[in-house]
Amino acid sequence: MRHRKSGKTLDRKKGPREALLRSLATSVILYEKVQTTKAKAKAVRPLVERLITAGKTGTVTARRRVARVVYGDNATKKVLEELSPRYKDRKGGYLRITPLGHRQGDGAEMVQIEFV
Repeated sequence: MRHRKSGKTLDRKKGPREALLRSLATSVILYEKVQTTKAKAKAVRPLVERLITAGKTGTVTARRRVARVVYGDNATKKVLEELSPRYKDRKGGYLRITPLGHRQGDGAEMVQIEFV
C-alpha cells in the first residue's frame, strides 16, 4: 500500500525517474521554458523551486546542493549567478505551468513550464 507516500512515480523505477527529473530540471534551468506533460511538470516544479531557494544564499554549500541535482556546471552557475539573484525578493513560486492542450499521439495533457 502507498499510504501517505508523497510524489509521483511517473510509471518508472527509482533510478530512471530520478534521471528524468534531474534532466528536466536542468532543461528548465538552462532554457527557462520547456514543453512537457502535466504530470512531469508538476513533479519537477518543487525540485527546481528548492534549487532556486537554496541558491539564494550563494555559499559553497548551496553550490554543492545545486550541483548534486542538475547535470553540468553551466546549469549550476546559472542558478547561482542569474536565477537566484533575479528572485531574491520573492518568497517562492518561481515557476508557472501553462496548459497547451493534448498531444496528438496519445492524448497526454501538454503544458509549458517557465519561470515567472
